[in-house]
Amino acid sequence: MVFSSLIFLTIFLPLCLGAYYAVPALLKLPEKRTLAFKNSMLLIFSLVFYAFGGVYYIGLLFLVILINFLGGIALGHSGPGKKISPKGILVLTVSADILILFFFKYFNLLIAVIENIFFRDDGSFISRLFMAEGTGALGFEKIILPIGISFYIFQALSYVIDVYLGNAGVQRNFFRFALYISFFPQLIAGPIVKYKDIEEQIGSRKENTDLFTEGVMRFCRGLGKKVIIANTLGEMVDSVWTVDVGSIGALLAWFCAICYSFQIYYDFSGYSDMAIGMGKMFGFEFRENFNLPYTSSSVREFWRRWHISLSSWFRDYVYIPLGGSRKGSVATYRNVFIVFLLTGIWHGANQTFLVWGLTYGILLILDRAFLGKLLEKKPLTYISRPLTFIVVTILWVVFRADNIKAAFEFISSMFSKGSGDYGILSFLSMKVIVAFIAAIVFSGLCSRKKNTEKKEKADKTDKTDSVPAYRLFDYASALILLVISMILLTNGTYNPFIYFQF
Repeated sequence: MVFSSLIFLTIFLPLCLGAYYAVPALLKLPEKRTLAFKNSMLLIFSLVFYAFGGVYYIGLLFLVILINFLGGIALGHSGPGKKISPKGILVLTVSADILILFFFKYFNLLIAVIENIFFRDDGSFISRLFMAEGTGALGFEKIILPIGISFYIFQALSYVIDVYLGNAGVQRNFFRFALYISFFPQLIAGPIVKYKDIEEQIGSRKENTDLFTEGVMRFCRGLGKKVIIANTLGEMVDSVWTVDVGSIGALLAWFCAICYSFQIYYDFSGYSDMAIGMGKMFGFEFRENFNLPYTSSSVREFWRRWHISLSSWFRDYVYIPLGGSRKGSVATYRNVFIVFLLTGIWHGANQTFLVWGLTYGILLILDRAFLGKLLEKKPLTYISRPLTFIVVTILWVVFRADNIKAAFEFISSMFSKGSGDYGILSFLSMKVIVAFIAAIVFSGLCSRKKNTEKKEKADKTDKTDSVPAYRLFDYASALILLVISMILLTNGTYNPFIYFQF
């Protein structure tokens, strides 16, 4: 089930909101029991939501919850003068999480590599290895990746690490901890929520009309991003990738690559907006996950603005513990390289993700070494933003491709001469053109306010002191986006979420 499905919008979410707000009011529960009841409703609906992706994976989710809950309890009983070693518990718990993640995400690739190395039967060894295809010699069935496993494993890891470091308290209520891991708005595609950020909200929170209304409008904007822009561009992009990418013209290749850059941004940021919006509906405040990433003037800035929850996770739990930038340039470059090696691996068991992550690691090292200062000099400052967007777009091709061979063929088409066998007009429509223009306008690519803090301050002021006409425009635009999205969902069948595969 996805947030942009009709069953979610018309059945699941209304039922969940009704159970959360109406049932406690009808039962006239005392205040102390109301929160426990609401948390129980959210936990039940979260498990039902996850069951739509495969009932048998509920057991896996429960196992992750149990391992990390017990790990936290054990850490609470460990320390100086006690028989239990805190470091030993941490290593054991983290190892169990990583082992589960490795098995489901990388077992297929491991088997394919072993089969290609030890059971080669023809001359296509290199080709199969680059395409992550095995020979089938070992006879293993392919492991199906559970939806959202990378996200909830990372949330579990952040809990036990923060408890170990003393940055978060031990959660001794199993059901509250289970809600933290399985809360459906951010369960299967983030944003990755650290336990220390919502520890107090799970145990004590107050819902109000303003927060709920803000959540609804945020949800509608995210839905519009996903359905109106991402789906429209994504359908065109997929149709281009179904043909022989080595025979498409340069103009079509660039247009397709740029459309995919917008597709993945509006797809993922739209999902994050919907998750953050639903969190507000239930009284939770999640941190932002995107901040106009395509307005960046360097790849370093891009990663401060793209998938912020993942970037901050690696910063807090990998980069800083390795020493960050405190131990000299060489150590800093090593730490950056390790972080982006792990970022690529986190995204999946495909050489494309590994190359994508390593390339970013190299670019960020160059940025720290000299490139960043170079781009700050005139006249390069005037081209740094479009240059960054071009680099990011080319790397999205690697990310999008099924294998390295296809990625290189597509990039070659982007820089080839001639029109190729397929031209851009074969894939254009008025719907795609309108979505493409909207994607440019709302991405901030053409303009961005210089002072983000002032904008955020203005946004906060609007929530309480805005004039009725301004709020009326907000409500009307959210309603229009909702109606258009519902119409498109009713009439269309194309509705994937890119980050569900992670």
